Amino acid sequence: MRILFMGTPDIAADCLKALYEAGHDICAVYTRRDKPVGRKQVLTAPPVKEVALAHGTPVFQPRTLRDGSEDENIRALAPELIVVVAYGCILPKSVLEAPKYGCINLHVSLLPKYRGSAPVQWAVLNGDAETGVSIMQMDEGLDTGDVLACEKIAIDPEETSGELFDRVTAVGARVLCETVPAIAAGTLKAVPQAHENAFAAPMLSKEMAEFHLTESAAHIHNWVRGMNPWPGAWFVTSGGKKLKVTECRVADSHGEAPGTVLATKPLTVACGEGAIQLLHVVPEGKKPMDGTSFAAGLRLCERPEPPRSGGGGAGAAGAGRLFQPHPRRRAAPPEAGGPG
Repeated sequence: MRILFMGTPDIAADCLKALYEAGHDICAVYTRRDKPVGRKQVLTAPPVKEVALAHGTPVFQPRTLRDGSEDENIRALAPELIVVVAYGCILPKSVLEAPKYGCINLHVSLLPKYRGSAPVQWAVLNGDAETGVSIMQMDEGLDTGDVLACEKIAIDPEETSGELFDRVTAVGARVLCETVPAIAAGTLKAVPQAHENAFAAPMLSKEMAEFHLTESAAHIHNWVRGMNPWPGAWFVTSGGKKLKVTECRVADSHGEAPGTVLATKPLTVACGEGAIQLLHVVPEGKKPMDGTSFAAGLRLCERPEPPRSGGGGAGAAGAGRLFQPHPRRRAAPPEAGGPG
């Protein structure tokens, strides 16, 4: 099939490679513009562009498609189908209706759940047992089109969003390549989404990555997994320093106050409910280390006695709470409420 591909990051590049390997005619590729990367701000091409150029495919990088400036070019390319994977630009009606078979999109969730830019991360953040991929016939809404194909993927309880994303990418590329010939054969049945069951998956931020020891250990565990590799979950210690946590496990507690150090091998801290083992951390301004080494550096002791009245200094090894709990303030991700 003659395909116009639109995408930008690594997941899109892997899908484009799969389409090439399946023997499809990729007439052109649309991707976002090159952008400065790293401390030296080196102008870097998107992964999709690199794949396309390696195959001798024309690449277009407009700022937007919404102004109609690319309509004539897209019609001239005469694609039978437009495949969109994490492109990053909204497609207007004129583009959606240009190809014979319209436009399809690979979305890495089981729609209508987790519409938006971070569906894999939110599945982990919320402690879901499964997620999946959906191939959607695109319409003018945001991830609101009819679903042509989907496949479920189990989530390991210790899996990070980065690890899950790698697996989801592989499944998504395969399901995409299985869907394209089925579209041409007319064997697929488009299933409308249950919009009333939609949930949003908003973009993550460094501020959202903060957690508090007054929260449950299960929630913190999910937060650490979901924010890995970016932006990295963190909390503020009693000394006012940020401590990023890259790996942790849920442990038992016996009603100790949140922030109480229960053990140092591994470093185990009481939470609002249960306890958390801080296996690997990144102290503010320092290199990554295991939690036990971090505890040794601060001379933390296990199960300290509660501070006497007027005591409770944050820095002393005998302090009752070596990590200062903060009041919970974060809300759950908003419901999508239909198209949006």
